Amino acid sequence: MLSPKRIKHRKQQRGTMPGNATRCNSVAFGDYALVAMDRMWITNRQIEAARIALNRHIKRGGKIWIRIYPDKPYSKKPAETRMGKGKGAPEYWVAVVKPGTVMFELGGIEKAIAQEAMTLAGSKLPIKTKFVARADMELGA
Repeated sequence: MLSPKRIKHRKQQRGTMPGNATRCNSVAFGDYALVAMDRMWITNRQIEAARIALNRHIKRGGKIWIRIYPDKPYSKKPAETRMGKGKGAPEYWVAVVKPGTVMFELGGIEKAIAQEAMTLAGSKLPIKTKFVARADMELGA
């Protein structure tokens, strides 16, 4: 599962996610991409589930790039604990995803297989996603 080795601060504030993605919003490495249509935190378990779905479908045929990384700690207080006594311990890691963020890329396989694989991976994620080809993005679609 993805998680950072070292971080400067153990706990972070939740923050807001206004606007659309300004970085990581174009196909850079592969030929096909899975693009987020909603904004949400994606956990390290969800990223791993989508990665496994992609790998199993393409059967080591092409190359996969994971463009999001869970570097934000999500802290939570234990159940049935009274208020106060500080912030809870970090539970898991999340990646902040905004609309337009390219989450996964595929290269070296046919478009039909890539589209099926990306649909499977998108079904493992809690947000709406869209399949995009590099050629379509260059045309401005």
